Amino acid sequence: MKLSGRVAVVTGAGSGIGRGTSLALARRGCALALADVNEEGLAETRALTETLGVKVSAHRLDVADREAVAAFPKTVLAGHGRVDLLFNNAGVAIGGTFEQVAEEDFDWLMEINFFGVVRMTRAFMPLLRSSDAARIVNISSIFGIIAPPGQTAYTASKFAVRAFSESLRRELKAEGSKIGVTVVHPGGVATSIAKNARPPRGINDPDLEAQKERFDKLLRMPPEKAGEIIVSGVEAEKARVLVGGDARFMAMLERLMPVSYWNILGRRLK
Repeated sequence: MKLSGRVAVVTGAGSGIGRGTSLALARRGCALALADVNEEGLAETRALTETLGVKVSAHRLDVADREAVAAFPKTVLAGHGRVDLLFNNAGVAIGGTFEQVAEEDFDWLMEINFFGVVRMTRAFMPLLRSSDAARIVNISSIFGIIAPPGQTAYTASKFAVRAFSESLRRELKAEGSKIGVTVVHPGGVATSIAKNARPPRGINDPDLEAQKERFDKLLRMPPEKAGEIIVSGVEAEKARVLVGGDARFMAMLERLMPVSYWNILGRRLK
């Protein structure tokens, strides 16, 4: 897929993988409509991508806001005239076991991580159908392939993104659509998602802080490198992109040991 001259919408563009992906797209001559709730980070990403000579617009957007998402395609169309690529990257995390995480916090995470993907896809589908070659890129996680303890809410959302992406891809292919779907499973990318994970309400558990620190230490790949891997996968029209050697290893282990993989991975994490 040739990206030069195309228009991409990227959510969660204010930092991390969203910023890395936006820079990779801009280096290929792709115009950008950047979205995030973090206006300061969004402005930084806009400034960085504009130096690469592409047209960039920045928009404060909460993907959990139904009305704002529904109105967003009209705004992007007015500024860019078309949309060819949709990168559903916005995401949050929350620590704690299923019983530690309050229902409202579980719902909050699902509204952003999963229903935000669904809303954005539904909202932009008409514009994507107008493109001669379009692609939806949904950022899941390696936790959309493996499911560690203490991550019930997060893994549920990322498995849901994976399942939604795979089923949608097959539906679009069956109808002969020009819209492709890529699902991305990053491993340990050095973003702030672990540090910024919302703690369970009213619970002061030292083990949760220790777990957060362990996961944070595993986040090593620079986001710009992750963005290059993701965008290269889009150019190759890949259905699945595994980001990092750790993601490839864990995905392989899950295929070999679909029930008992955590016996190995749990010991490695400790």
